[in-house]
Amino acid sequence: MSSVRLEVLWSPVHKDKFITWGTEISLYETSEKCGDIRRTDYVDLSETSSARLLATNSSYHYVKAVDIHPMEGSEILLAIGQANGKVSLTTFGPSNFDFLGINGMDMVPKHPRQCNVVSWCQNDPQLIAAGLDRYRSDHCVLVWDIQSRTGAAVVAEMGLSDMAHSLTWLPDHHKTLVVGMNNKLLKMIDLRDPSKAACSSQTKAVYGVTAAPYSNFMLASYLESQVSIWDIRAFEKPVLTLLQSKPITKILWCPTRNNLLGSLQRDTKSIYLHYIQQMEELDHSVVERSIRPGVSHQITSFSWHPLDENRLLAITLSGLVTDTYVSERITLNWAQSTSIVWTHGQRTLQSVSCTDSVYEMLGDISALMKLRATRGYGLQYEMEENGDLVDDENLKLIWRWLGATKRLSDEFNINLPTRHLGIRSVLGMDKTTPSSISTKSEAVLVPFNGAGSNCNAKVYRSDVRDKALKLCDWSFIHNLPQLLHAVESLQSQGEVTKAVAVAVFGLQLNTAIKLLSSSTSEHTTISMALSGYSNDNESVWRDACIASRLKLNDPYLRAVFAFLTADSDNYNSVLEEEEMAVTDRIAFALAYLSDSKLVEYLNKLTDQLTVDGNLAGLILTGMSSSALPLLQQYLDSTGDVQSVAIFTMKGFPPSLLESNRAQYWISSYRELLDMWRLWDHRAQFDIQHNARTSLKPEQQIYVTCSFCMKTLSSNAFSRNKGPFPRTKVSCCPNCRKPQPRCSICLINMGTPSQSDASNCNSNNGGMKINTFSSWYTWCQTCRHGGHSKHIIQWFEDHQECPVTGCTCRCLSLDATSFTV
Repeated sequence: MSSVRLEVLWSPVHKDKFITWGTEISLYETSEKCGDIRRTDYVDLSETSSARLLATNSSYHYVKAVDIHPMEGSEILLAIGQANGKVSLTTFGPSNFDFLGINGMDMVPKHPRQCNVVSWCQNDPQLIAAGLDRYRSDHCVLVWDIQSRTGAAVVAEMGLSDMAHSLTWLPDHHKTLVVGMNNKLLKMIDLRDPSKAACSSQTKAVYGVTAAPYSNFMLASYLESQVSIWDIRAFEKPVLTLLQSKPITKILWCPTRNNLLGSLQRDTKSIYLHYIQQMEELDHSVVERSIRPGVSHQITSFSWHPLDENRLLAITLSGLVTDTYVSERITLNWAQSTSIVWTHGQRTLQSVSCTDSVYEMLGDISALMKLRATRGYGLQYEMEENGDLVDDENLKLIWRWLGATKRLSDEFNINLPTRHLGIRSVLGMDKTTPSSISTKSEAVLVPFNGAGSNCNAKVYRSDVRDKALKLCDWSFIHNLPQLLHAVESLQSQGEVTKAVAVAVFGLQLNTAIKLLSSSTSEHTTISMALSGYSNDNESVWRDACIASRLKLNDPYLRAVFAFLTADSDNYNSVLEEEEMAVTDRIAFALAYLSDSKLVEYLNKLTDQLTVDGNLAGLILTGMSSSALPLLQQYLDSTGDVQSVAIFTMKGFPPSLLESNRAQYWISSYRELLDMWRLWDHRAQFDIQHNARTSLKPEQQIYVTCSFCMKTLSSNAFSRNKGPFPRTKVSCCPNCRKPQPRCSICLINMGTPSQSDASNCNSNNGGMKINTFSSWYTWCQTCRHGGHSKHIIQWFEDHQECPVTGCTCRCLSLDATSFTV
């Protein structure tokens, strides 16, 4: 494949053969690669396919057009249009066409001129059409029958003194040609009456005319940099015109896809694809894209594979041929039940359920939410128990905070609309002046334990700061026994570096040094550095720690040395250590920042966490209106409407819970539960929600008499003076007609409960409550039914309704009964 070949063509009847042609014609056979074995007589087409040269024909030097005979089961037979107008039939060696006298046959026009196009008829493979240049006394379109008794015989002549630039056979219209002529006309010709044009259209887009293989009406042609799409039912003008950036050199319909047109532009390395979509009658739209077959040179031609979907060959100026599969634009359908279905060309892949291992890679939040819901997430009475049902540390943090704020409200008898206060509210920053703290803090100098006698740190204390530290779970910072217990607990959990930071922030250097010395060898070296602590701003120790601090990988160790080397109580390096937990940074600020710096830092941190959608920001905002934008940003980032709805239901005060945004989140989560058929979880969620809001659900179901159509609710009639007490009744209180009977046992609906005293519900005033198996159910189509247990038993052995004469197949109408 070293010589120049400008054109490539798949055989229409051989899935593994193609030809290339330019100065000579070559036949290749394709095959799949066998592992890493490289065969010297094969050339690579792609990573998975290669081709072997079978034969070469160099007998024709002025080839202008080539087409391959389309008869299935036959060998390769070429029709070659030449510069002198001659159309020659040839093969690549001995074949069955030799016995038929076809191989070597020449079809010569009356007057020599260039042949622009040759095309075999798909419906009648013995016919071949040729389009020629103009001659003043000859036709430009000739059709031969290669199997006539006298050899190749002209069966039709068309276009006297005209020029044929291109032509195509219509696949579903027997013996009908469409010809692009004279730079101004597309003409449809029926060979049964070639003297009369069936219809025509005035246009300059007369090049490359080609018929869509899967459409009875659609054509395409081109002129310079525009592609025209035609519908022969309305042939006056194109139904669609596609403008391109460069002149077109070739267009081809894909034979394996409906209405997919490929086009090639001059001096490009890409092939352009046009998906022609018919919206309504004669109304079309197009979706366009381009593909690059992986070549570094300009493409001169391409050819679609006749059978393999979305496969094509492309050839470059240097003669390099590549075998390419067009990646399909997938239509992805993600079901509410978390199953996935997508289409790929003419094949539809089966659904992938949430139990498939692929979901571990997808990280689908809907599947995760469903799993949490089945575990009872959000319905536990103790806040922390909900956190135990999730793996996300941020969610665990918020549930611990909700539990802590609830206990804090009970401890300090906080009588506010919300019991889940944020640190800003505890400090008094959410009142009229958010730029200050309600209680002035006291600055105290506290010495380091384990450093020189002149090593002190300025610590700020106040009642509101102590309360805020409890919300961060850092109440131990000013109590030595609790501090040592917290350090020991963190060490036992394997969080050594955090335990070291807690000890240092608690000014217990000796404890921190012992922790590091008993840990890894790397930590032993750090303990030696820590033991040399000095508060001298010009000491060699301080300069060395500042230089090497950023080389540490652990954020808590970086924060420790940033704290010890801070200049004039400037702790920005500690507070901006984003890899530290937000609560740890807030607790440090509560202990070591002055009132003004603390307010400035908390305002800045609140804004940042809100923009990031970080749930840790709830510790600052509390369950107040300030939490709404934060929760919305978290929802937009993660799609976790479940947690947002549950936090809203559990934590918001009634006035905020009834806001439009909160109710929208809750309604969205309810719909999800309904889609997942988690009816019990939905009912429990509604019970907890309705207990915290004055928005009561409206009655949606009414039981009415089928005779007088009035309500059968005994609650409504107990307010009247009628003789019916507030109990179940077996007849209509208005018309006295009996209520429907169970189709199986024939007992009327409304018959007093027969349950024994053990089924009494103490919360229902001692009334006897029927078990669910004694409740009435009915078919939504035929309206027949009865006690649930009787209906279930009936349909274990039957498909039709139990009522005599009713042919309704109730069970087959119940989609829920088929749910696995």
